Amino acid sequence: MSGEHENRDGRRIHVVQLYPRDMNIYGDFGNVLVLKQRLKWYGYSPVVTEYNPGDVFPSDVDVVVGGGGQDSGQVVIQQDLQQLAPTLRQLADDGVPMLVICGLYQLFGRFFKTHEGTVIPGIGVLDIETHGGSDRLIGNVLSESVEFGEIHGYENHSGQTFLGEGVEPLARVRKGEGNNTKDDTEGARYNNVVASYLHGSLLPKNPAIADFLIAKAAERRYGSFDPVPSEEDFADLERLSRLAREHAGLRPR
Repeated sequence: MSGEHENRDGRRIHVVQLYPRDMNIYGDFGNVLVLKQRLKWYGYSPVVTEYNPGDVFPSDVDVVVGGGGQDSGQVVIQQDLQQLAPTLRQLADDGVPMLVICGLYQLFGRFFKTHEGTVIPGIGVLDIETHGGSDRLIGNVLSESVEFGEIHGYENHSGQTFLGEGVEPLARVRKGEGNNTKDDTEGARYNNVVASYLHGSLLPKNPAIADFLIAKAAERRYGSFDPVPSEEDFADLERLSRLAREHAGLRPR
């Protein structure tokens, strides 16, 4: 297990990245970098721990982030993830904010059934099921969320995910496929868990989701979210948010 510590004003937020060795394709590590930078801009001290199979899972967790991976990567982490399942379910139920992308989104559900019929059990954080298909869903996605506004990203998956009654979609698709080819949903929301198929990375293109995760983490740890950036940090924050909106095709506000 590796950790990275940065001290600033003593307001510590602990981010745990799940399985970066095996579940970190299409730039998903960028989501962690965005959280680190925005935490610093808001006057918090980010602590990042990478958790891989065989590591000791931290007892002190504020945010959980996990990415996508090849089928082989999912096999590597499967046994370890099942052992970690009770802890992750409890954290999700307790309101710990989480972001899970693509492969880990699927494994946070009830099961993944491959195109050949093999059933890979999930850990049941989300009331979803995923069925492998013969075709890949590939391309840019534009979706709309009541909570976060327009959400932009890139999908590349053959699994088709269907939501149960225990979750809401993250967004409704306006361009692309999203969860499956049967409805217009993309991703899933449960408590403070955000799940999505969108790479890109997701958070640089959609800073509102990053700020949601940060705010919920700060509220749980400190009782409120109180950003206190310096003037220089605030200017950098505004610049990055503007660039993210322009990159996504949004007009500057």
